[in-house]
Amino acid sequence: MRILLVEDESKVSSFVARGLMAERFAVDVAADGQSGLELATTYHYDLVILDLMLPKVDGTQVLKRIRSHNSSVPVLILTARDAITDKVGNFEAGADDYLTKPFAFAELLVRVKALLRRGPVSRQSVVRVADLELDRFTQQVKRAGKRIDLTSKEYSLLEYLMANCGRVLSRTMIIEHVWDQSFDGITNIVDVYVRHLRSKVDDPYERKLIQTVRGVGYTIIDEAET
Repeated sequence: MRILLVEDESKVSSFVARGLMAERFAVDVAADGQSGLELATTYHYDLVILDLMLPKVDGTQVLKRIRSHNSSVPVLILTARDAITDKVGNFEAGADDYLTKPFAFAELLVRVKALLRRGPVSRQSVVRVADLELDRFTQQVKRAGKRIDLTSKEYSLLEYLMANCGRVLSRTMIIEHVWDQSFDGITNIVDVYVRHLRSKVDDPYERKLIQTVRGVGYTIIDEAET
């Protein structure tokens, strides 16, 4: 899953981004409201974590403009403002949750997962394609009941493919979703990771789920249903 963090305090943004990436999320970071707004309206995110006291465009205005562009993406406000009027105003503007600074990362993570659970992409904890099963909240993957151990990027790639079962995803789309926005590597990194993933998910089994669409990208599909 891909998260946008809009936070101008470098220590806070570094702390939060590192923690989220350790939990297998792809994280883009913006240090001001204008940059955050541009990212939020250009790319698809599963969640936005938004500070209020931002340079260039304040967080409340960013929230309102995100909501005018995308009414469904969950937004978690992360700020030092704890006045009731601020909370009420931002909830009315479209915030989904509100966490005041200072905070423990464990609490932030719980709130992030709760928002993702009810978000449009993540309504269901368990995603299944044929006999392949991925649980977003335990982050366990099984095929035919047997657990499969994946690296962080392999897991993120598989989750993205399974969340878009039957849809062909280009290499660029995969890089933008699975790797963070600052990643400037070449697109064949996707081919490398797909090969790694296939060796664990497909090669030991007769039915192959991950398909290559030549000249386009990759998809995951239950062949029995095609």
